[in-house]
Amino acid sequence: MKDVAARAGVGLKTVSRVVNGEAGVSSDTERRVKEAITALGFRRNDSARVLRKGSTSSIGLVLEDLADPFYSPLSRAVEEVARAHGALLINGSSAEDPEREQELVLALCARRVDGLVIIPASDDHRYLAPEIDAGVATVFVDRPPGRIDADVVLSDSFAGARTGVAHLIAHGHRRIGFIGDQPGIHTADERLRGYRAAMAEAGLEPADSWVAPGSTDAARVAADAARMLDAAEPVTAFFSGNNRVTVTLVRELAAPARAGSGVALVGFDDFELADLLAPPVTVVAQDPADLGRNAAELLFRRLDGAEDPPRRLTRPTRLVPRGSGELPPRL
Repeated sequence: MKDVAARAGVGLKTVSRVVNGEAGVSSDTERRVKEAITALGFRRNDSARVLRKGSTSSIGLVLEDLADPFYSPLSRAVEEVARAHGALLINGSSAEDPEREQELVLALCARRVDGLVIIPASDDHRYLAPEIDAGVATVFVDRPPGRIDADVVLSDSFAGARTGVAHLIAHGHRRIGFIGDQPGIHTADERLRGYRAAMAEAGLEPADSWVAPGSTDAARVAADAARMLDAAEPVTAFFSGNNRVTVTLVRELAAPARAGSGVALVGFDDFELADLLAPPVTVVAQDPADLGRNAAELLFRRLDGAEDPPRRLTRPTRLVPRGSGELPPRL
């Protein structure tokens, strides 16, 4: 900074004001300082800045899987809010592993991020209590935290699933299979609860063989789908618990052996090209960008000093009828 000040013919404080975007510097002086910065290759020392101000102007985002298309618009929305607040976003993936989540979260805290947005893999977040007490603002999204109180933003998975299954029932289906994610995951449990609620409201009792929570591995999903379709009394429709399950079901139903079966399908989560398939896929759509935006805004609200009790925001879903969920039962 001394070199920049000497070259521009100004004081150190003026250089500091220009670097930090502060007022009180004439346009001509600002131009000279910036020209000196460019000529000398000056770079601000952010490590020293952190020591002085106690803030890194950065936040961390912990996702389940960076490769999952659902998280792309969510991450982008968090990044846009962070950018509007002059903060850098650092993200990483827990790979649905609680130990990896904890390792990643604590590594971000060790790098002194100002706040965290977490899509949790763990059901016990007491390890975060000391960090939160030390001032690390934390917001959970998509799933609630385990065993601590913190801000959380959720989609209404229960209502969305109930609406999707009720839609199939309204089109004449009575034998509806549910294939979902791992039990114990909040969203998976809520969507199964919504399925059961819609069936009960219609006076229907689903057979145990119609319900298959578990891994989203394609082989597992395909095997459960085949079992339900090849039973003595096969299901006439499926409700799938997330986009990865839906994609596998689309492939299974499009196989030559299933051609013309007319099995209906409603999936939770929209996915790319769903509207271009034959038939186009009916979905219960979340808005991941809306989830990310609300979570990030809650986070920066805390960073700005809000001290009210933790908030729980539940965002609505919407049914998008396209064709696959409107097929009538053939059996």
